[in-house]
Amino acid sequence: MATEVILPRVDMDMTRGKFTRWLVREGQSVKKGEPLFEIETDKAAMEVEAPASGVARGLAAEAGDELPVGAIVGWIFAPDEPYDERSRRPVLSTPPAAALDPVRPAPVRALPADATIGRRATPLARAIARQRGVALSGFDGTGPGGRIQARDIAAPIAVAPSRVDALHRVWLSRGEGAPLVFLHGFGADLNAWRAVIGAFTRARPILALDLPGHGRSALSGDVDFETMLEKVRTALADEAIGAAHLVGHSLGGAIAAAVAATSRLARSLTLIAPAGLGPEINGAFLAGFLTARSEASLAPWMSLLARDQTKLGSALVKTTLRQRVDLGVDVAQQRIAAALFPNGAQAVSIRRHLIGLSVPTKVVFGLDDQIIPARHAEGLPGAVAVHLFPGVGHMPHLEARAAVARLIEEASAAGEGLA
Repeated sequence: MATEVILPRVDMDMTRGKFTRWLVREGQSVKKGEPLFEIETDKAAMEVEAPASGVARGLAAEAGDELPVGAIVGWIFAPDEPYDERSRRPVLSTPPAAALDPVRPAPVRALPADATIGRRATPLARAIARQRGVALSGFDGTGPGGRIQARDIAAPIAVAPSRVDALHRVWLSRGEGAPLVFLHGFGADLNAWRAVIGAFTRARPILALDLPGHGRSALSGDVDFETMLEKVRTALADEAIGAAHLVGHSLGGAIAAAVAATSRLARSLTLIAPAGLGPEINGAFLAGFLTARSEASLAPWMSLLARDQTKLGSALVKTTLRQRVDLGVDVAQQRIAAALFPNGAQAVSIRRHLIGLSVPTKVVFGLDDQIIPARHAEGLPGAVAVHLFPGVGHMPHLEARAAVARLIEEASAAGEGLA
């Protein structure tokens, strides 16, 4: 299967990067780890390595393009793998809906041909428009001669908190209808969602939050689950969100389930490796993750997060360490872990929240999860759809992002008609 080449996040606060140049040609053979292209950020210029070996195809980015983190800029194909020159994408077979393999991406929905023509636009802008299911006619170009660029289609909007202790949050896209609200897992931040969001097949409003003690959200007051839950509910109220499709990972999954059960705003609920379904959690991982102070000591613990290490990204360890220095989140997260996951046990339970929920609900686990056992998904209410991914660890939204993106879209589509 072709491997996506994406613009990586190399700084903790990076949301965009400037593409400088390709270091390979279309159709050239490359080896995993070889320099593939160059980017510039506000802080540095750097080379990005090939994530796999194969043939470079669909090299869509151009010098000077400013791209969102997670944007697909090309592909790496196996030498004999089919390739569609017109769409610059892999050739995918479409099995019957009932037979879809949960780890195989569904075909990307393309716009009608005339929806992306008639406007001057960069190839990457056209690719993003096709990926998001939007027409170029709805955007004003900021490039030379009014040419539409990638940045014109995908510009995240940071929200200024209304109070000192309010949660940091970013509108990753705006639009009509109930938004998707994303809550990340323990030790992460809102940027963890950018990759899976980039795999959506249609545009929609998307809000991502930093949980208390994570990213740019401070930890203040009591350190307990109810306080964290209340801060999330307050942030959603501040954004005047009356209806939302909730998506949560790990700790964020537990909070998303509690929000759905304690308010009327949920229209659908997707929980990815959620905390709160059972007593066990990998206490050794938590201790090692929280006390590591160098790349050498942190990398082995973070390797437990995924079965496929390449899906985590080479800069994740550096970014995590930099957050500890620049934002001082380590002390806050130690307090959270002590309160919610004492001595390798989960002090949070969400099973009762899933009983009687009337909104479409999905629970997603990787069968090789080394942080929270996948068996915690057993015995859930019959109305809850459980999706188990073989060969996937604690980060299904990174390791099987196309399939997980499809599940999120399925849940939200099913919940859109709820009043």
